Amino acid sequence: MEATITKTIIPSDITRRGFVKLLGAGLLIAVSDGATFGQARPRRGGGGRTAKPVAIAARVHIARDGTITVMTGKVECGQGARAELTQAAAEELRVPADQIHLIMADTSLVPDDGLTAGSGTTPRTVPSVRQGAAAARAALIAIAAQKWGVAPDQLDARDGKVTQASPKREITYGELAGDEEAAKEFAKDTPKNVTLTPVSEWKVLGTPLPRPQGRDLVTGGHAYPSDITRPGMLYGKVLRPIAYGAKLTSIDLGPAKAMKDVTAVQDGEFVGVAAPTSFLAEQALEAIAKTAQWERPTDAPSSKQLFEYLKQHARDLPKNTFAAADPSKSLKATYNVAYIQHAPLEPRTAVAAWDGDKLTVWHGTQNPFGVRSELMRALGLAADAVRMIVPDFGGGFGGKHTGEAAVEAARLAKAAGRPVSLRWTRKEEFTWAYFRPAGVIEIEASLDPAGKLATWHHVNINSGPQAMETPYRTPQEHSQFVQSKPPLRHGSYRALASTANTFAREVAIDELAVMAGADPFAFRLAHLQDERLKGVLEAAAKRFDWAGRSARKDPKTGVGLACGTEKGGFIATCAEVRVDDDGIAVTHVAGAFDCGKVLNPGNLLNQIQGAIIMGMGAALREEMVFQNGVIRNGSFGEYRPPRFADVPTLDVELVDRPDHNSAGAGESPIMAIAPAIANAVFRATGERVREMPIKLKGKSPQARSSTP
Repeated sequence: MEATITKTIIPSDITRRGFVKLLGAGLLIAVSDGATFGQARPRRGGGGRTAKPVAIAARVHIARDGTITVMTGKVECGQGARAELTQAAAEELRVPADQIHLIMADTSLVPDDGLTAGSGTTPRTVPSVRQGAAAARAALIAIAAQKWGVAPDQLDARDGKVTQASPKREITYGELAGDEEAAKEFAKDTPKNVTLTPVSEWKVLGTPLPRPQGRDLVTGGHAYPSDITRPGMLYGKVLRPIAYGAKLTSIDLGPAKAMKDVTAVQDGEFVGVAAPTSFLAEQALEAIAKTAQWERPTDAPSSKQLFEYLKQHARDLPKNTFAAADPSKSLKATYNVAYIQHAPLEPRTAVAAWDGDKLTVWHGTQNPFGVRSELMRALGLAADAVRMIVPDFGGGFGGKHTGEAAVEAARLAKAAGRPVSLRWTRKEEFTWAYFRPAGVIEIEASLDPAGKLATWHHVNINSGPQAMETPYRTPQEHSQFVQSKPPLRHGSYRALASTANTFAREVAIDELAVMAGADPFAFRLAHLQDERLKGVLEAAAKRFDWAGRSARKDPKTGVGLACGTEKGGFIATCAEVRVDDDGIAVTHVAGAFDCGKVLNPGNLLNQIQGAIIMGMGAALREEMVFQNGVIRNGSFGEYRPPRFADVPTLDVELVDRPDHNSAGAGESPIMAIAPAIANAVFRATGERVREMPIKLKGKSPQARSSTP
């Protein structure tokens, strides 16, 4: 059943005092943004947060009518944080989820929970919200106990009421919120030893909860950042360089300024226009773009030269000092990973509005407080002069950590003296948003005479260090990340470099299994040290029927598997592919994922399935093509993420582990699909795959759909 959430429209110029007044008389419970308890992992610093527990962050508000409002700095970009955090608060306040109204990512109203990245919401913010809600529940019980003159342990809080069994009586949360003694109780710091509800007693957490605003999403009622409008709003366009590294040497803004109602502005190399319609803004930008003079770079490599370029510019490449135990059973291989784009459904967009010296920006970002800091630095503003509001937006995947669109919109709005909406085009998103880093990964490994791993040397150039350490038992092992000089702007992407490192390692492990004359599944089990990783590998193989599918004889069909662990998640994936003259089709995928105690099984399944499909795109055909600093495939017509027709049969097992802390699932499920496909392609063709996207001799680079 879909939850019904009471909505409160918050004016953009509201103060914290006004916010509390708007929500209704009641209690604003301040909680620590420091240590967490229960299903928790140690916090990491950064993002403006402090590790010292102090009662400064307004987390929960209870109005006299019983309305419960919970605040968090996290964002919702399709990953399901809104549902999960709603469940966390409902669990500890002992109320149904539909009684929780969650306000997310408004920097004037919510605590700084850090950026939404690194699968951090589940292990860090969920415990923080639970802590605040549990402190609220304990405070309500304490107030009622004082009111009735009884010990707190004689009372229970549930369904929006504090009750006593004998004598039988009850009082609502809202009535307690209006008590004169309430302010004293809620002014206290959150206790370090606040008691959270044990897993065995969960009623809301651990159950499926659909996205609370799901109805608005499917009926068009939800306002994404690109839907935001303000009175008198203009539309902005920004001049982009003609190539990566190009420098603007001169430009004439006259043609744009001559147009009626058009504002044109230049600040160094920033040039933009604002107009009453996006069409007029585009015309104005085209008029001044014709006058622009640029200095082009002379040493920009093309995508065909990319991997050699990264190797040439790598810093201090380490050499393998391990002697092969058996030279006849040794591997020396290079694995290449291309630049790819995040390709969110909603490109970057921002609406900026000034009120005197104060700025409000509506923007789709995973990093609301970080982007607020960007605006402060770029415009010379104090923290209390900038408000960042992040409506639930259309996809991030690690690609919306930075606030360039917000800064651009704010500059244009300042020059125009009116609110400005800036919406990046799809071409701008493909060209000027940062990419997943390309990488060159070199692996040297060998087996001993018994067919066991003896040495392992793993070097990642440029892509990143995540998930580099091998989970396989190896007597001599060395893994190292080496920086290079990237020709394109790169940054975070779903699971960071764990996709690249897992791809290289798991393909190499398959190659070594062949050398050892062993089944890839059995070879992995013989070397895995972590029981949880073993567990998901066994579960995935069983669900896939690895033994049965491996034994089938079909010259065009192959099966492969892979596994890995990162950020507390353990994933194993098996894939079946069919390879013919049209290319590669993934027909069946089975996987198992262990992220500790499952908080919302429905949302977790969505995350895993989405990660698998997204990982298929990188494995089969996603790749940025560029030459002379210009992107050559900056549209969905030329750059093809997976379509519905590409989706294979998906069979996923959720491994629920109540004995382990809950880990995030937004990233690690993507890691194993690409190597599983690559290993399956080898078994179908006999051709080794050492590159993403997969390129087979004599085959189309665009893998065909799995459905005819």
